[in-house]
Parts: sequence; structure tokens; C-alpha cells
Amino acid sequence: MINKIRRPQVCVLGSAEPGSKAYDLAGHAGELLARLGITIVSGCGSPATRIAAERGHVAGGLVVSIITDSEMPASDWPATVVIPSGMGDARNLLMALAGDACIVIGGRAGTISEVCLAWLHHRPLLPLVGCGGWSDGLLKNPPDERKNSPILPWGSMDELETQLKALNLVNP
Repeated sequence: MINKIRRPQVCVLGSAEPGSKAYDLAGHAGELLARLGITIVSGCGSPATRIAAERGHVAGGLVVSIITDSEMPASDWPATVVIPSGMGDARNLLMALAGDACIVIGGRAGTISEVCLAWLHHRPLLPLVGCGGWSDGLLKNPPDERKNSPILPWGSMDELETQLKALNLVNP
């Protein structure tokens, strides 16, 4: 029998403003990932990715933050482990590759680049739907026609947990 050492990792990508439904769900997603023993990977740069990291950390989860800068952030940065890439926007490739799957919340141009890179590298995508933003249309408009990886939408914590289980990222 092989003992599992590495915990599953899920990247949280996207953007949503405080007070929006997507922002609230991002925070709940961080808590859920922590509760399920899944390592959260987040740049913590947008309000949505930062609240997912903060709430995941408060819930006792492991949070890894890959940042664009080459300097360490302030001590109140919401992460257990910080990796300053010094790569600017090229850091998006690291974000795309660092997870066993990628949660996508809303999103702007940076999110689109991360999603496309995750798609090219066969990472499952879990877009938040029903809250507006770029993630809403991902299922109907994938990055291209290749069907590189599953796109598993969610709109509630129950649906997100079901999708994580479908990807075998949660112990039964």
C-alpha cells in the first residue's frame, strides 16, 4: 500500500469585488477547501483570491501564495507559504500548473491567461456560474475545441464539493 504524502492542491483564480455574491462564494470556497484538507494555491492579488486565502487560512488550511514580485510581502499576507516568483505576469503559468484543478471566479484578462494555460496543461477547471463575470461563460465557451480537460461548473458549496469529489480530490 502506498501512503499518500502530498495533499491535493487547488488553485483559486479570478476576481470579484467585496460585497458581491462571487466574493462571498470565494470566501466560502476557501473555507471548504481547508475543511476538505485541500491545499489552496492563490496569488492573493484580487479581492476574491485574497478572501479565499484568508478564510481558508482561518479555517486551518494550508495556503500557498505565488506572487508576481521578487520581494516578500508584508507579514499580514494571507498565506502559510509565499513564493515570490519575480516573473511578473509570467507567474500565471506557475499558477496554472500548481493545482490539481483550478477554481475560476469571475475574472479579467489575467484570469483568462491562467485559464488558457491550465487548459493547455490539462488541469480541470471549476468555474463559478450564476454570478456574472468571465467564469459564467466558460462551459459554453472553452478556450478552444480540444476538450483538454473537464469543465465542471458550480454555483454553491454543495456543487463545488460534488465537483471536487468527482475529480477524486476529496477522501471518501
